[in-house]
Amino acid sequence: MLRVPVLSKSGKPLMPTQPSRARRWLKEGKAKIVHNDLECFAIQLTFETGENTQPIALGIDPGKCYSGIGVQSSLATLWWTHLVLPFKTVKERMKLRRVMRRARRGRRINRKLPYSERCHRQARFENRRQGKLPPSIRANKQLELRVVKELFKLFPVSAIHYELVMADVDRTSGRKSAKSGVGFSPVMVGQRQMLTWLSELAPVTIHKGWQRDGNGTSQLRKWLELPKDKKDKANQTPGTHAVDGVTLAAFEFTQWREWHSNQAKYGNWYGDVQITPAPFAIVRRPPISRRQLHLCVPSKGDVRRKYGGTVTRHGFRKGDKVVAQKAGKVYIGWCSGDTEKQVSVSDKNWKRLGQFSAKKVQLLQRSTGLIVVPSTGLSNLATRCGKI
Repeated sequence: MLRVPVLSKSGKPLMPTQPSRARRWLKEGKAKIVHNDLECFAIQLTFETGENTQPIALGIDPGKCYSGIGVQSSLATLWWTHLVLPFKTVKERMKLRRVMRRARRGRRINRKLPYSERCHRQARFENRRQGKLPPSIRANKQLELRVVKELFKLFPVSAIHYELVMADVDRTSGRKSAKSGVGFSPVMVGQRQMLTWLSELAPVTIHKGWQRDGNGTSQLRKWLELPKDKKDKANQTPGTHAVDGVTLAAFEFTQWREWHSNQAKYGNWYGDVQITPAPFAIVRRPPISRRQLHLCVPSKGDVRRKYGGTVTRHGFRKGDKVVAQKAGKVYIGWCSGDTEKQVSVSDKNWKRLGQFSAKKVQLLQRSTGLIVVPSTGLSNLATRCGKI
């Protein structure tokens, strides 16, 4: 059953409640609706109450292009999401920026002069060993951390379960192997930094998805009988990545026990956790283009056309959620650009819906740095409840 996040009068997250009780509190004036960046329906109490809470776990399944996050208690699944990470976008734009910088340096240098008299930029520091994250990886981790912090404002999370990625490749066949120690995956980069950030919020437990000793994510997911979509990981559905986030959170309420006999070793899961329908959302970062001095090549007559940036000429900011009208139809999307008299509106995938007159565009919500598309109903993947 659906659970509604509840905040105390001072803003501290409490245990979620049933929708019927939330409606009764709102009707009696004992609570009010509070808005959040994840667009999750939540209420805040207007009277003082106790702050006793029960264990709630948060599971994170990191990836290169997509990640899954789930929030789970022993009695219900509270929330899960599919994150569309900005890895490819940041990587392409960093490559383009590098090309543009090289072109500007080439135009600045007078090659008719001797090499010793040319205007070369001198090396200012050794930039090969800085120990910092690549921009694309840092953008991924920052988006995951941003969503986690927003969830901490809604639910009294007491533990975090994180899946550790280790890519091993067999040297002879070139395939992934759990025995060889040679391999690399971009997901592995930045895991230590991410664990440091998460440890400041709550205790973190690490899990390895490929393990066969019962501590692996796949084994628990099969025991819970949760379906996994492995054909196309780009599908923005709960079965691709969000299901692993819920499975990781379920580790908090389950335990793998082994026993031995004369011939073999056996084991089974023990615990009490209820996998229930829960709100599902797709979260991504608006891919706003930053301000550029030139569109890859210098403009003629030194007249630079405005490109990039977050502000528009009509009072909107890029990333603002707006409602627009055109030809008798109403469109809801996000501001992505502007012209002299029009505003560009894009959908959740940042595909342009059209250009609308600025007079027929109204602001719904200021940009929060996130594009959140909640599901219309509850998402349910559970075929049974894990309970032994």
